[in-house]
Amino acid sequence: MIKKLLNRLMGTSAEKPKFGKRRVAGFKEHAINLDLVDERARHVVLTLQERGFEAYIVGGAVRDLLLGLKPKDFDVATNATPEEVKSLFRRAFIIGRRFRIVHVVYGRGRDHEVIEVSTFRAYLESADAEQVSGSEKTSKKALSNMSHAVDASGRVLRDNVWGPQDEDAARRDFTVNAMYYNPQSQEVIDYHHGIEDAKKRVLRMIGDPVIRYREDPVRIIRAVRFAAKLSGLGFSIETKTAKPLQKMMSLLADVPQSRMMDEMLKLLQTGHAIASIEQLKKLSLQKGIYPLLDVVVDRSTQVFVELALTDTDRRVSENKPVAPSFLLACVLWSDVRDAWDRHLEHHAPHPALQEAIDEVFYSRIGDVSGRGKLASDMREIWLMQPRFEKRVGSGPFTLVEQARFRAGFDFMRLRAVAGEIPTELADWWEDFSLEDDGARADMLDLIKQSTPKVQRVSKHKTVVQNGTATSPDDGAPRKRRRRRRKPSADAPPHSEA
Repeated sequence: MIKKLLNRLMGTSAEKPKFGKRRVAGFKEHAINLDLVDERARHVVLTLQERGFEAYIVGGAVRDLLLGLKPKDFDVATNATPEEVKSLFRRAFIIGRRFRIVHVVYGRGRDHEVIEVSTFRAYLESADAEQVSGSEKTSKKALSNMSHAVDASGRVLRDNVWGPQDEDAARRDFTVNAMYYNPQSQEVIDYHHGIEDAKKRVLRMIGDPVIRYREDPVRIIRAVRFAAKLSGLGFSIETKTAKPLQKMMSLLADVPQSRMMDEMLKLLQTGHAIASIEQLKKLSLQKGIYPLLDVVVDRSTQVFVELALTDTDRRVSENKPVAPSFLLACVLWSDVRDAWDRHLEHHAPHPALQEAIDEVFYSRIGDVSGRGKLASDMREIWLMQPRFEKRVGSGPFTLVEQARFRAGFDFMRLRAVAGEIPTELADWWEDFSLEDDGARADMLDLIKQSTPKVQRVSKHKTVVQNGTATSPDDGAPRKRRRRRRKPSADAPPHSEA
């Protein structure tokens, strides 16, 4: 009786879950094009199978293949343990504590590819797991020797108990993500009607959604991300799966900040940022998931931020790299400008900008994993902006050689498109960056000869007018002081001149 009451309070069930009935679909039913399957993923599967292990392509890759899409990432599931997987590949690394997996790495540098290999997990009830009173941060020592552990709310903190494939399928979140594809036999293994739901364009949670969200609250964000990604294909979240989302959102407060940051970036940097924001609003989740995400959603209708989000989606669709520092620099730029204005009352422009950047970064982003790199890149982008207005001397030559010049220039170009600075300035810098040193010197000479009129409307906004110089203070033409020449030895005395 007491156990039933505890299970009810924790959102768990005393009944054993239904693991589903194994169903094998052949090529005639699923019609997956084998040419869409990554060669390296096939190599991982084949290597494991040749050593006697079960191995399948799993998760979102199978879903995309069923829909006729080429997956960007491939995951593999196997009954081999992480140590056994690692021993079969030259470059393989066991990662994670909460959920131990293996990264098999192919290639090097920017062209490298990672195939993520996970071991079939057993389905265990939260009531049967070891419990810790604190969180992942406060209970590190206690968790170090545990394979399956939960906190007081039922959130899974360790999940490293191996089991059969049917239990592994029951542990996965959505039915369309719980299918296994064997590229050797070209068969799809389906336990939870994933093929059927894919055809119906439905996102349905496996099991009781309330229990599943409690086990891992990040599934709330994943539901939004998948709905956004697949909305263009007509997918929608099943009513029973969507209903608890808003109510369970408070559980996200206990998720480590670094993980929340990663999940937020997945929402915004996987090519569906605009659609993700629309889904958040549609599901009434636009506030309360993560403070920085609240800011992004709130400012998504601002011209500059909307341009940045749209540009990010475009770059992902063209297989171009995207950096979180650039997008977040765009989102927080208005905060930097406001803080810059305040600090200019007490500091010179450059120190004032540095003070503003520190203030905004620590108030908006705080202490998260990778903050140093993120802070450094954002700081460089912001500090470059006033330098683009100075087209004299050796400064432009130095600026274009900086490693982050392209990011700073793209940021400045978006400011021009948004109407914050003149497009002529952005065009000039684009031409300058593409020329050789001789042509660049000529361009600077032309600027010097024409002495363009630069009117500073605010500390951050510059307007170029009619090719004549204007004082930033009063708007009147600034006169150059004539340098008085020293009389030569042949010149008459000053009194006779």
